[in-house]
Amino acid sequence: MTLQTRHRLLAAALLGMVATGAVVAQGGVAAVDSSGTFEVNGVRVDVAGPTADVARTTGWRLAQRRGWQMLSQRLTGSAQTLPDGTLDSLVDAIVVESEQIGPNRYVARLGVLFDRGRAASILGIAGVAERSPAMLVVPLIWDGGTGTAFERATPWQAAWARFRTGGSTVDYVRPNGTGGDALLLNAGQVTRRGRGWWRTVLNQYGASDVLVPQVRLERQWPGGPVVGTFTAGYGPDNRLIGRFALRVEQADAIPALLDEGVRRIDSLYQQALRDGTLRPDMALNAAPPGTPAPVENPLADPLAPVPVDPAAPVPTPTPADTFVTLSVQADTPTAAAVESTEAAFRAIPGVRSAITSSLALGGVSVLRVTFDGDPAILSAALEARGWQVQGGDGALRIRRRAAPTPPAPAGG
Repeated sequence: MTLQTRHRLLAAALLGMVATGAVVAQGGVAAVDSSGTFEVNGVRVDVAGPTADVARTTGWRLAQRRGWQMLSQRLTGSAQTLPDGTLDSLVDAIVVESEQIGPNRYVARLGVLFDRGRAASILGIAGVAERSPAMLVVPLIWDGGTGTAFERATPWQAAWARFRTGGSTVDYVRPNGTGGDALLLNAGQVTRRGRGWWRTVLNQYGASDVLVPQVRLERQWPGGPVVGTFTAGYGPDNRLIGRFALRVEQADAIPALLDEGVRRIDSLYQQALRDGTLRPDMALNAAPPGTPAPVENPLADPLAPVPVDPAAPVPTPTPADTFVTLSVQADTPTAAAVESTEAAFRAIPGVRSAITSSLALGGVSVLRVTFDGDPAILSAALEARGWQVQGGDGALRIRRRAAPTPPAPAGG
């Protein structure tokens, strides 16, 4: 039995244990909505009003204006303004980072989420950016001398679950930490270098490579200052991209420390992607070394000529000989999105089946699609139906193409 075969049998056994309930699900943290939005954080407001509700409404409107100025400055280099009515149609949500509400005063630090397609059309920039291949995220935290990934829920995993990936050019695959995640993605797994085992694990999550963001927490004394040393690594060899340190003065601020660490690590990954440093390991997609070519008759002499009957008809391939099975990644913010995505595939001629093999509500689910024909034909059919398709070796990444936004009326 080869090493690759043992790896596949072990992975199958682990998945079988999960299916039969032999593995107790860990307390995972589900990822937040990964839909495409422009996010602006840290908008501070301090306003007064005749009542608490009026003051809060005034503060939120002020946050929309300041958030738009910050976003336009970041994307175009110049701060712009818009009427409140237009901003109301652009803002998807207000995120309360912290707030203090008094009888006549509202003090808060807010985040503003802008609709990506509409905001991009107003600013005159491309609304959909090219993203990296799917990257599996294994957040590893060292606290008290112990390394933990998905063996149990950790504040580092929770920080990655809170992070909104819609504005990043890195396509993150974020496990919830339930089911077999604790067995397949533990602290010991990041130290393994075998491509065969990594290939088996990545296939379970529909990813092309792995990212290993690490943080080591050092507590000066109980409840006192905490120093976090962050490391951005990638690949089975955990190659270093960057490292930095952050400090907070009390242990209660650890969640804010980790949130800032996630944002900075994402910036490192995006910069590495632009530089060409962050790219999938080709060995993870190659056939296992030493795999013998199939032999129809092992007893025949490989050098002997094969007799051919001139009168025999030439066999033609049948649909059973030409079908392919693809792993398709799709954004599924809701259960309805899962059903509509499956229905969209079944409506394409040539699709035998479309089944969700890995469900991640609010994140990226994986579908197993069987198609009669060339995958390029399936990609073309999807694009004709309004999908954005990125292809790979036996895998596709699809997203709904944003609908064009009608231009705002003049003077509106």
